[in-house]
Amino acid sequence: MMSSHGILSDRQLAALVAEGGVVTQDALADGQIQPASLDLRLGRIAYRLRASFLPGSGRSIQSRLTPDLVMHTIDLEQGAVLETGCVYLVPLLEGLKLPAGMTAAMNPKSSTGRIDVFTRVIADGAEAFDQAPEGYEGPLFAEVSPRTFSILARTGDRLGQVRFRQGGHHPTREQTVSVDLEGFDNGIVGYRARRHSGLVDLAGIGAHPRERFWEPVTAPDGQLVLDPDEFYILASREAVAIPLSDAAEMAPIAPEIGEFRAHYAGFFDPGFGVSEAGGSGSRAVLEVRGRDVPFILEHGQPIARLVHEPMLETPAEAYGQVASNYQAQGLKLSKFFR
Repeated sequence: MMSSHGILSDRQLAALVAEGGVVTQDALADGQIQPASLDLRLGRIAYRLRASFLPGSGRSIQSRLTPDLVMHTIDLEQGAVLETGCVYLVPLLEGLKLPAGMTAAMNPKSSTGRIDVFTRVIADGAEAFDQAPEGYEGPLFAEVSPRTFSILARTGDRLGQVRFRQGGHHPTREQTVSVDLEGFDNGIVGYRARRHSGLVDLAGIGAHPRERFWEPVTAPDGQLVLDPDEFYILASREAVAIPLSDAAEMAPIAPEIGEFRAHYAGFFDPGFGVSEAGGSGSRAVLEVRGRDVPFILEHGQPIARLVHEPMLETPAEAYGQVASNYQAQGLKLSKFFR
């Protein structure tokens, strides 16, 4: 035991599931338990909504799904297309029955953020997204809104993940990361998503030609102008390492820093970027969307913060020792592209 408060490890996650703290409609799949998080799976249907919503205190999500809000229901068992510009709500295969002193926080998976699919989790009675309070017992729903690429989704696909925290949130340190605009291969500093591209099949790992979905971006003078409402993949200048004693989250960028959003997927597991786990030199990949006005990014400009907090115990397997697509990454697109 490393701390009296902090994030549950993979061993503790397995015990939590076995003890009924995570209620699953289907048995867990291989690889669903990560060093400091649990992948969440889409359920069997999706509701096409007129608008996003929060249920509010004392109200269930199901009670809000009236004909005024739900436009139609989609079967995900055989796969269905979720289109850009639309809002969907998907009951997850996992629900929660949290013990005393434990809360849960959710985030999109890295592969989800890197394809510009806006995803967040809602619990019954929620007044905020991506949170389940101490002692929460009930279902979880994923709000899914593809922004650039339409996706082909199926029951069991994993767009989000959940971390469990014992005790309060006690950050131990913060790490500022800046953007690298000096360039990687052939002077490329990032990629800009192509509008009106084809469909991204969430079962198609490495199946989508990169050039059909992404345009390489260069910054010959160390500057990059972010166009409003365009989506970019960039990388941090600094190497990032998360020790086995820590879990980290990339915090939302402060609005006073600039007219952009710096990430969608924020969890960094213990062992990310650690040399012993094969991650020496790992960068943080930045999912950047321009906001209302064109904005100039410069090489080395601070763009995000990594907030560290303690693990309850060292995980049995560090990030990179389990199946991982992003250990030792530089500038890297989502696993769906080749």
